[in-house]
Amino acid sequence: MLDYFAIFTKGGALLWTLQFTTALKHNPLDALNALIRTCLLEERSGDAAFTYAPKVGAQQVLKWTFHNGLGLVFVAVYQRTLSLLYVEDLLSTIKDAFLQEYTPGSYSYPQFQAKFTQVLRDCEARSEKARALAAQPTRAAPAAAAPAATAGKAAGQAGVKAGGGAGALQEWSSDDSGSDADGDAAGSSGSAAGGSSSAAGSDEEAANGNAAGGFNMEKLKGKGVRAAGPAGRRNMAAARRAVEDAKDKAAKEKSAHSSPAKAKSGRVWGGLGRKEESVGRLDFTEGQAPAAAANGNGTAADLGSSLIDAAEEEYEPIDDEPVGQAYANGNAAAPAKRGLLGSFVGKLARSVVGSAALSAADLAPALDDMKRRLMERNVAEEIAAQVVDSVAHSLEGQKLSSFTGVGQFVRRAFEDSLSGILNKRQVDVLHDIKRARARGKPYVVVFCGVNGVGKSTNLAKIAYWLGQHGCKVQLAACDTFRAGAVEQLKTHAMRLGVPLYERGYEKDPAKVAAEAIRVAERDGRDVVLVDTAGRMQDNEPLMRALSNLISLNQPELVLFVGEALVGNDAVDQLVKFNRSLADLAPGAAAGGPAKRQVIDGIVLTKFDTIDDKVGAALSMVYASGAPVMFVGCGQTYVDLKKLNVRSVVNSLLK
Repeated sequence: MLDYFAIFTKGGALLWTLQFTTALKHNPLDALNALIRTCLLEERSGDAAFTYAPKVGAQQVLKWTFHNGLGLVFVAVYQRTLSLLYVEDLLSTIKDAFLQEYTPGSYSYPQFQAKFTQVLRDCEARSEKARALAAQPTRAAPAAAAPAATAGKAAGQAGVKAGGGAGALQEWSSDDSGSDADGDAAGSSGSAAGGSSSAAGSDEEAANGNAAGGFNMEKLKGKGVRAAGPAGRRNMAAARRAVEDAKDKAAKEKSAHSSPAKAKSGRVWGGLGRKEESVGRLDFTEGQAPAAAANGNGTAADLGSSLIDAAEEEYEPIDDEPVGQAYANGNAAAPAKRGLLGSFVGKLARSVVGSAALSAADLAPALDDMKRRLMERNVAEEIAAQVVDSVAHSLEGQKLSSFTGVGQFVRRAFEDSLSGILNKRQVDVLHDIKRARARGKPYVVVFCGVNGVGKSTNLAKIAYWLGQHGCKVQLAACDTFRAGAVEQLKTHAMRLGVPLYERGYEKDPAKVAAEAIRVAERDGRDVVLVDTAGRMQDNEPLMRALSNLISLNQPELVLFVGEALVGNDAVDQLVKFNRSLADLAPGAAAGGPAKRQVIDGIVLTKFDTIDDKVGAALSMVYASGAPVMFVGCGQTYVDLKKLNVRSVVNSLLK
C-alpha cells in the first residue's frame, strides 16, 4: 500500500497530502525535499522513479507526474520492497480529478479525500483484475480452416498432373478433413492437358526455381570447368587475356577522367558559436619562435596570465526563429540546413500551433530526432534519453498560440534544461585555500582518471594558475607505477619553480602522499597537488589502492580528469570511479567510521579538439553530479579555462 501522497506547486506550496501509515520513522516531507533537490531542481524529471534512503527506516520509492500548464506536481510514495503496479494509473487519474477541484490561490482541499479514496479503490481493482488475467494459463487457439492455404495447395497441384499417364506425379494429401479432399479434387480438375504441356511445365518450373534462388546451371559455366584438349586450353588463355585487356582499358579511362589530386590545406580554427577565421600556420620551428619556446630552460613565467582569469567571451545565441516563421508564411518546405533546435521547431510547428495543449503524441516525433542529434554531439545515449524526457515533461501541457512563438518557447525549455544540468554547485578553490591557510593546514587536491587523459599536464596548469595568485604550491609524485611519471613531474616542477616530493617507483602511493602532506605543512606550503597513476575503472586492485590513498589522506578536493572526446564511456568511467571510492574505502564494507569521499569536480581535457561535439561535458556532469571546474584547451600552462555554459548550450543546439 501507499505510504504517502502529496500535491504541491512548482513554487513549493503544499496543496494536499494524505498519509496512510503512522509507522514511518522519519518526516514524510524529507522524502519530498530530497526529490526536489535531486530530481526536480537538477532537471532529472525524466527519471521514472526516485529512491529515498532515510537515515532510519526502510527505503522508499517516489513516482510523480506534472501538470505544466498549472505548475502542479503529484507525488506517490511507497516502500521499495513493494511492487505496486497501479501507481502510474493512480497518478494520471488523480491529476485529472484534482483539476476539477483546483482553484488558483486556494491551499486547502479537505473535500478531495473522498474522491481520492474512491479513485484509489478503482485503480487497485483494475490492477488486481489485470494481475489475475495474467496469472491464468493460456489456451491454445483451435485450428481454423484456412481457405487461403487450401487455395494455395490447389493452385500448386494445377498443372502438375499432365497427360502421359505413366509420367504423372502423385500428390500426397491429408484425408483428415473434407476441405482437403475438396481442395485435391479442385486442383485435379484443371491439371489434365496435352502431353506436350508436361515438358513445357517442367521448363517453366525449372526457370522459376532458378529465379527463386535454386540450383542454377548458368552460374557454373566457366567456373573451374575447363574443356579437355589443346583447343580448350587455348580458349581459356584467350579468355584470360581478354579480361586483363579490359581491366587495363578501364583503368586508363578512369585516370584520364579523374581530377588531379588536391594539395592538403591547413586547418581552419574557430571557437564555439563564432565565425571561423584562419590564424595562419601553427609551425613555429622555422623563423622567430615565441619567447617561451626559444628559451629551452625557460620558466613558465614567460607565458603570461592563465586563461582562467580572462573574461568570458560573449557568444551570440543561435537564431532558429525563421524556421517557425517559414511555416507561418505557408512555406511547407523546410530549410536545407537546420540545427538541432531548428529541426525540433520545424517538426513541432507543423501540427501543434493553435491546438489546445501539447501532448506526448505531438512531441514524440520531434523528441526522437532531438535525441539522435544530441548523440551525434557526443552525448551518451542514456543521458540523451533523460534530457529528452526532461524537456518533454516541461513542454507537455503547454499551449503554443502562434508560429512566431514556437522557437522562443522551445529554446527557453532547452536552455533551462541544459543549463540546469551544467550549472552545478561551484567550488571556489582560492577561497577554500585561504581558509585552510588560516587553519595552518595545506589544501590537498588529488587528481585521478583513466590512462592517458592528461592528469600530469593539467595538474601543472593548475599549479601555474595557483602560483599566479600567490599560493605556495608543492607537487607530490604518487604515480609510482608508470615509467617516466616521476621524471615528467620533475620537469614541470623545474619549469614552474615549485618543489616536488617524490620517493621514486614501486612505493605505496598512499604513504607517499601522506609524507608529502607532512612536508608541506612543515614548510608552510598552501597547496599540495597529488598526481596519481592512470587506471581503468574496471581494475579493482588499482581502484582499491586509489580509494585507500583518498581515505588515508582525506583531501579537500578530488578531481576526475577526463577527455572531452569520449561519449558513452564517460558515464561508465565516472559512475564506477564514484562507486569504487565509496565502496572500496577501508572500513566501508563493514560499516566502519571511514569517511566516504567521492569525486568533487571534473577537469575536462582536449576541449579544443572537439568543435561542436561537446556532449561529454553534459554526460559527465549528469552522471556524477559534480561540476566541470576546469577545461583544458591547449598545450601550454596558460591553456586552462572555466567552462562557458552558454557556449556549450549553443553548441548543442546549433
